[in-house]
Amino acid sequence: MKEQAPNSEENIKDTEYTYLSINELGELIRNRKVSPVSLVSDCLKRIERLNPLLNAFITVTAEQALQEAQVAEREIESGNWKGPLHGIPIGIKDMFDTAGIKTTAAFVHFQNRIPKRDAIAVTRLKEAGAIVLGKTNQHELAAGTTSVQSHYGTVHNPWNENYIAGGSSGGSAAAVAAGLCYATLDTDAIGSCRLPASCCGVFGFKATYGFVNLQGVLDGEPVDESILTLAHAGVMTRSAQDTAILFKALLDPQDDRNKKILEWKFNANRTASFKIGFPKNLNASEEIRTNFEAVKKKLETLGHTLCEIDVPISPDFDLSRVQEHRSDAAKILFSDCDVLILPTTTQTVLKIADASAQGPLALSSANTFFANYYGIPAISVPCGFSLDGLPIGFQIVSKQNEEERILELADRYQNETDRRLKHPIL
Repeated sequence: MKEQAPNSEENIKDTEYTYLSINELGELIRNRKVSPVSLVSDCLKRIERLNPLLNAFITVTAEQALQEAQVAEREIESGNWKGPLHGIPIGIKDMFDTAGIKTTAAFVHFQNRIPKRDAIAVTRLKEAGAIVLGKTNQHELAAGTTSVQSHYGTVHNPWNENYIAGGSSGGSAAAVAAGLCYATLDTDAIGSCRLPASCCGVFGFKATYGFVNLQGVLDGEPVDESILTLAHAGVMTRSAQDTAILFKALLDPQDDRNKKILEWKFNANRTASFKIGFPKNLNASEEIRTNFEAVKKKLETLGHTLCEIDVPISPDFDLSRVQEHRSDAAKILFSDCDVLILPTTTQTVLKIADASAQGPLALSSANTFFANYYGIPAISVPCGFSLDGLPIGFQIVSKQNEEERILELADRYQNETDRRLKHPIL
């Protein structure tokens, strides 16, 4: 598939708002130049047309979404604009409980599971004014990196339907990349948000462990302690600035620990430089390495200092020592740099047939797992395409509670490459 916006009549027609950022749309909605009802209607039309191809959504709550959009429109007309997410259509990974809407984790035995309450993260996004369109498809029980195995069928990559979307949050990545919604709420235990973001050419972010409340993720169901130790909430968007909007909305404003990030804003002058470390022993195919070299050169031209460091990105998982290692993470990983960069994936996007043959972890999490183990923030940033025309991403990783650093650097990189992400013709 081609790498630019569609304009052919034989393809599904984009509106002028389909690929705008949340940041831009928020101002248009605030000034009543764009209607939340129109945005939701447009997204629902795209889902109706494209979901049979992509299988990105398990459940679509069209009637409820339109009703909520009408409420949002009335609120804004009466001067009660809640912020940049007010009236924005989003998707929710099917791990997060949603009141009265089935939450299945793409698992056959949960197919009739209907929670009574929203997860806290869902509640916070709704309170910020976001409109939930439905629940996105995923790898079954979030136990894989391909999103091939799902009770509701395989998720397909919008750049080429013969390739995987990554996982476990594959439906979310496909939905954001294809313009079915503007952002998604996801989980990330070994790379479940960042891996599919890389595969589909969008931004995938997870914060410091515990920053975003995970209460209401399959509430009441048995969960292994190791998963609880590694699981983070994540989001997918099409820009670093949109990522920051969702991240802030997910935080508890009454918690003093969140004060720094809630008050932080992007540096308009873009003058500060970072000391950026990258691994000596890079775990990546030749094609990924070539792409990563281009990323490094671009960052150097932006005035940043790069240095090769010995990064333990393959820690032995020891549940009894996780907290000890997290306390030492700054010393272990960041003694010689401000942030780390490395490829998100070790290989280019796999074909569905190959991934099916190789099993649920066919797409390696070797470059993403360490951020979960150490509980540190990380973001996957789109940075090009493979020879097969599939997206590639790189990660920016920082110390605990320094999310603003990775968001700032991701935003600068995006501004100096392609301000608007390329997107697939569908």
